[in-house]
Amino acid sequence: MTTDATPGLALPVVDDELSARLRGRLVEVEEALAEHVRGSAPFITEAAGHLMSAGGKRFRPLLVLLAAEAGPRPEAPEVLTAACVVELTHLASLYHDDVMDEADLRRGADSANARWDNHVAILVGDFLFSRSSELTADLGPDAVRIQAQTFSRLVQGQVLETVQPEPGADRLAHYLDVVAGKTGSLIATSARYGAMFSGASAEVVEALTAYGELVGSAFQLSDDILDIASESDESGKTPGTDLREGVLTLPVLFALRSQDPGDSRLLELLGEDLSDDARHAEALGLLRQHPAMDEARAYVRARAAEAKALLGALPGGPVRDALEAFADVVAVRSA
Repeated sequence: MTTDATPGLALPVVDDELSARLRGRLVEVEEALAEHVRGSAPFITEAAGHLMSAGGKRFRPLLVLLAAEAGPRPEAPEVLTAACVVELTHLASLYHDDVMDEADLRRGADSANARWDNHVAILVGDFLFSRSSELTADLGPDAVRIQAQTFSRLVQGQVLETVQPEPGADRLAHYLDVVAGKTGSLIATSARYGAMFSGASAEVVEALTAYGELVGSAFQLSDDILDIASESDESGKTPGTDLREGVLTLPVLFALRSQDPGDSRLLELLGEDLSDDARHAEALGLLRQHPAMDEARAYVRARAAEAKALLGALPGGPVRDALEAFADVVAVRSA
């Protein structure tokens, strides 16, 4: 047994034998993905493989593989196929995200829309979604239904992110729906696929699906906190990026509920254009000291605790330990 999270894996796996198995299977996933992004012309292959070759943690396929260890057939070929399905779906969504966000960089490389144009990025995203669908068809009608439902939630989450809530609607509930759709849905399906295609019991499949939904959404919400709390770009983007862009994330939404007269300046700033450096810095400083930050952290911890409680359906051992450890990471990473 090692004492630290295993380097190179996006999940904190401390058991050496389990880590070695997962590493070996991830190599197989990577090789399979390289084949699945091949198109009928070199340009399609180049564009479709662009973001994949830029790296990424492969968190979703790794969760498929780890969840599969909860069943009697973790080496089943369907597990490998399912791991490719979720990663191709994720990659496809990134191409579309970059167009929506007008992003220039992704994973430290030029985004597809910056390197080529929006038309290419959108169509390549569509191509990857189609590849994912082809593979899903090989997994049978249940997988097709699950994938369709997941894709529907993912796209609806992306759409909801671009629109304001209905008048009188709860803005926090709206945002949580966005996060659940955009992030939680595919992570839930990753855990579900791994369990079901390895032959895990219905109870375990249900528990891991719910676990994935909770821990996936909580992980995204912890990014909201880090975007404000981080003093550097260690979180992967410049601190306060969401704030500058006017994105109402979890801590901001909690702060906006304040009835404290002492928060009048913060509330005023949050209603303004924060592209101005001075106003942005002031708002960021006030938010970092606001009770909304601790409220947001408590919310994330509670979701992570709910996720851990679901793992009682699994037997004790390194697989459950790894899944519990990931929930712990989510709970403390924004502290």
